[in-house]
Amino acid sequence: METIVQVAQLLLALSILVGIHEGGHMLTAKMFGMKVEKFFIGFPPTLFSFKKGETEYGLGAIPLGGFVKISGMIDESMDKEQMAQPPQPWEFRSKPAWQRLIVMLGGIIVNVIAGVIAFIILTYNLGETYLPADLTKQEGIIAGEIAQEAGFETGDKILKVNGEDYDRVSDIWSGETLLASNAYWTVERNGEVFDLPVPDGFINKLNDETFELNFIEPRRAIEVEGLQDGFDIPLEKGDRIVGVNGEEVLFLSDLRVKLEALVGETATFEILRNGQSFEYDLPVDERGQIGFVLTNPYQRDDYTIGEAIPRGTSKAFNAVILNAKALGRMFGGDVNPRSLSGPIGIVNMFPKTWDWNQFWYTTGFISMILAFMNLLPIPALDGGHVMFLLYEMISGNAPSDKFLEGAQKVGMIFLLVLMVLVFGNDILKLFNI
Repeated sequence: METIVQVAQLLLALSILVGIHEGGHMLTAKMFGMKVEKFFIGFPPTLFSFKKGETEYGLGAIPLGGFVKISGMIDESMDKEQMAQPPQPWEFRSKPAWQRLIVMLGGIIVNVIAGVIAFIILTYNLGETYLPADLTKQEGIIAGEIAQEAGFETGDKILKVNGEDYDRVSDIWSGETLLASNAYWTVERNGEVFDLPVPDGFINKLNDETFELNFIEPRRAIEVEGLQDGFDIPLEKGDRIVGVNGEEVLFLSDLRVKLEALVGETATFEILRNGQSFEYDLPVDERGQIGFVLTNPYQRDDYTIGEAIPRGTSKAFNAVILNAKALGRMFGGDVNPRSLSGPIGIVNMFPKTWDWNQFWYTTGFISMILAFMNLLPIPALDGGHVMFLLYEMISGNAPSDKFLEGAQKVGMIFLLVLMVLVFGNDILKLFNI
């Protein structure tokens, strides 16, 4: 059932994004008097269609894309018969290069606008919830297996990332941090401060589903927020547990170990309250608990609409910038090509239960990435058409139809090979190969 929910979210997101992308091409084409023959969401075979004016609108049975067919344009339809006829005034090829350029950029532009709007609205509605960096700067970390492989030890305090101060614990492993050249963490260990280089290829660890569980956990002081239901113990909000049975215990991770060893027994807890120390004998239940609730370490920043606009826009474009950096590092050999994901990988980006906020976040993210990928100068993508149009505008000479047809074929072969690669990656990840 969970997989069905995820697939349903993916199909809805793709339908929305493909619809607005192809709609961007269609509207700009019609604006300049070009004939739009078809507008389809999904690929053939056709489920249903209807014609309004000169355009046939339809829904295809394969919901993994869509297309718009503009008369007189060399595209994936490879309509050689039409292209062999003399150009007509309503055709794409008859219009000035600058108009054709706007048409090719139309889909990319609306994808960017949709992505930015999604991030702005989510930033305004939800704000941002995060763990403050003071936890890892002052209290230190618990080093998981992945952190230990990178050179961390439990108790390390992470003071800076790439020589800069940071505000949130997640900045320690953010893409912006790990994709920087010669990335490193500044660490304090047992009073000694040193720089710990990010290991080569460490960013590939982010693809591990258990990364956050096995990387670092901030050490937390044991501060009481309140009592659990059904417990009546003499602890108050703001109390800090600092010892158990005469031994110093300052962090939650250490307390857990102590309580596991004391299940079913009564232990003496040293409590610090308003600068004064108290001792209480409290029973440890079969779950290894004494009945208090910890203070929530998370903080939340809320934004006015005026603040959300630049913040949301920045987050949307940062998604593109980081993916561009990752792509560049992939060609440089630093990022494993297996990090590329196809439809199966994208399905796992959606939550396993329907959550509209997470749905729109993921949809906005995919919209920005689609815009970026479509702008790549690869024939058969919008970016390929843009590349040839810019050449025509600069040189004054348009590439021949024969050349464009050949480039289109090469681009389609490249995209098919890429599709095989990402599907293969998805299958390998699915079976943990």
